[in-house]
Amino acid sequence: MIEVDNTTLEDLVAKRENAQLEVFTLGRFTLRLAGTDIPDNWGRDKAIQLFQFFIISRNRTALHKEQIIDRLWEEDGTDQDFKVALHGVNKMLKSKEATRGNSKFIQRQGASYRLNTEAIWIDSQAMEGFIECGNKLESENSEMAIVSYQYAVSLYKGIFLPNRVYEDWTTMERERLQMLALGAHVSLSELLLKEQPNEAIRLTEEALNIDPTWEEAFRIQMMAHMLNGNRPQAIKTYQRCQQILDHEFGIDPLPETQKLYQQLRS
Repeated sequence: MIEVDNTTLEDLVAKRENAQLEVFTLGRFTLRLAGTDIPDNWGRDKAIQLFQFFIISRNRTALHKEQIIDRLWEEDGTDQDFKVALHGVNKMLKSKEATRGNSKFIQRQGASYRLNTEAIWIDSQAMEGFIECGNKLESENSEMAIVSYQYAVSLYKGIFLPNRVYEDWTTMERERLQMLALGAHVSLSELLLKEQPNEAIRLTEEALNIDPTWEEAFRIQMMAHMLNGNRPQAIKTYQRCQQILDHEFGIDPLPETQKLYQQLRS
């Protein structure tokens, strides 16, 4: 059993198995209650937005309903709008014990509300947990770090809440999770580079699908092709990197990337 800050990899895996409600936010937005998918059209759009806002705010202290109204409805929102949306959330979750806005999934503290993350498994939260474990295990147990990163990258199916890309209250979380996913792909590919260069190539290609300008992924991919004895493909990878950086930013690759390219040529 590997423990990181009192949380084990086993705990992270078990949480999904024990959760009554599973929430998928990466590449899609889907809810699964007691093993059954909830239909996409389960309620009014504002009710769906409210639940999604609770997901984004899960690590904060409970938010006052006025703060929530200001973010989701801006100047047009009313207390009644919030009540209707919250009722829609509780109805969707089939929370029979919900009274006055309370349920086992949404916690109420006076006029403030928050998600009960102990009762819910969220893919983005789980991915973050596995990445944190992987980061802390890298220096002391590379094999378990690999396992942790593998769990993390398997959860990343695409951008966070793709149906809300035009909502400004989702932007920061989307970018944060994208950076975490990129880091996990690169870290895992580095750990697997010498023993599994083909897997390192696959992982770096996934990273470049997330961000085509991620230069570190190009470097690892070049080294993986070298380990495979495929110098021409390694050179092509550098040229691809050079072209993309020039097209997107008008810059050359970093000195360490150019140095690696010179080693390839010699």
